[in-house]
Amino acid sequence: MAEDAGPEIVANGLGWPEGPTVLPDGRVVLVESYRSQLTAIDRKGRATRFAYVAGAPNSCVLGSDGALYVCQNGGTTGPWRAAEMTTPSIQRVVEGGKAEIILTEVDGIRLNGPNDLVFAGDGRLVFTDPGTYNPKQPDPSYIFAVRPDGSASVAVHFERPTFPNGLAVEADGSIVWAESYTGHVGRQRPDGRREDLGRLPGENPVPDGMKIGADGRLYVTDIFASGIHVLRPDGTPDAFIACPKSTTNCAFDGETLWITAAGVLATGSDPSFGGTLSRISLPGGGTPTHYGRIAGGYRP
Repeated sequence: MAEDAGPEIVANGLGWPEGPTVLPDGRVVLVESYRSQLTAIDRKGRATRFAYVAGAPNSCVLGSDGALYVCQNGGTTGPWRAAEMTTPSIQRVVEGGKAEIILTEVDGIRLNGPNDLVFAGDGRLVFTDPGTYNPKQPDPSYIFAVRPDGSASVAVHFERPTFPNGLAVEADGSIVWAESYTGHVGRQRPDGRREDLGRLPGENPVPDGMKIGADGRLYVTDIFASGIHVLRPDGTPDAFIACPKSTTNCAFDGETLWITAAGVLATGSDPSFGGTLSRISLPGGGTPTHYGRIAGGYRP
């Protein structure tokens, strides 16, 4: 089943946009991996640089301290490499400021390429670290959690690489994620129980971002199918929203769902600037957004 109304494009000319977050003033900030920066877009579609962070930022989220927390993969988008590579890390940055590295390893595990992140209701910053996208030589897969005091630990352990990409945290603290290598969606309950919610529809699903609706449905972007799979809480497919080409991520703002799309697949070594930001109205909207802050600075 498909949603009746398609998304409205608000801005274009973006260089691999992902991980949107909404500021109190109504602007949407997203990462542009190919420009090594965070970009702010106002409601009229005007784009300005929010902050340069080097490398290839993969996602950002607003903190309660007014700063943006960034998944920095180091400088890769498929075979493309940034002009200024940097350390895979979690960064913190304010508008016009210099990116501060706050985390580069967890329990002795060096970060390979943080991808997506979200603040949970208990204040933890939860993020995926699948490394560089390379199915033939995959990096180990992890989901980590950073506590407000800056201490961190492995939240979800994977026996084999699955490329956990987009993720969300449900009201009861369950972590839900999408796996780009397998096309599956998984859930881990607070008591550690794991659930396989099944494989997304289609011949070659490549899930990327994820958000949760107010009714508990999961909104999972599919970069290959160019759209958003809407799943019931148990993983049963419920709807599909067709979106601009190579849909990467999304974010709720009330009953508006903001959607980023790259415009191309990450198969070339040259940057592309055909990405878009679009929006669609969804009655009911999403679950409440949580805002946290992480203490301290660089942790080797």
